[in-house]
Amino acid sequence: MADATGDTHAEDTTRRDFIFIAVGSAAAIGAAVTVWPFVDQMNPAADTRALSTTEVDLSAIPPGQQIKVMWQGKPVFVRHRTPEEIASAVRDDYAQLKDPQFDADRLKQEDGQAGKAEWLILQANCTHLGCIPTFAEGVYHGWFCPCHGSVYDTSGRIRSGPAPKNLPPAPYVFMNDTSIRIG
Repeated sequence: MADATGDTHAEDTTRRDFIFIAVGSAAAIGAAVTVWPFVDQMNPAADTRALSTTEVDLSAIPPGQQIKVMWQGKPVFVRHRTPEEIASAVRDDYAQLKDPQFDADRLKQEDGQAGKAEWLILQANCTHLGCIPTFAEGVYHGWFCPCHGSVYDTSGRIRSGPAPKNLPPAPYVFMNDTSIRIG
């Protein structure tokens, strides 16, 4: 008789354990199914993801010219610099600057690779109050913010005026020789 009771008790324990595991698994799956829509709604919308990158055709920009493109709702300057502008920027690497930075450091791509010296891709908001500077004005032949008088050189570095920092480079990568992807 003792043997029969022991076997029944061991069998009940095994069934009970199985039932607990099955109910716990069903509850976990039910909780995950319930929570997932709340987690998923925190992802960016499709229109926001579409604005996360911008591709630019560089073949349409002649040397000495620039275009302004929009990336994530912000303006970005894509400048095709002339050899004179590049030489001026490199020459001013050791000038008295508010926010010292070498021209070569401002050309780094998103992946950390060195950029091409003739292409300068900058976020186009003045670091003082967010105005959009104009090009080819000012003493340093770079950008000039007409709102408060900040003057930037041909590398987008602040040279005079109230702006505290250089125009920040936009994150970009060369797709091929004639196009870049910003963002």
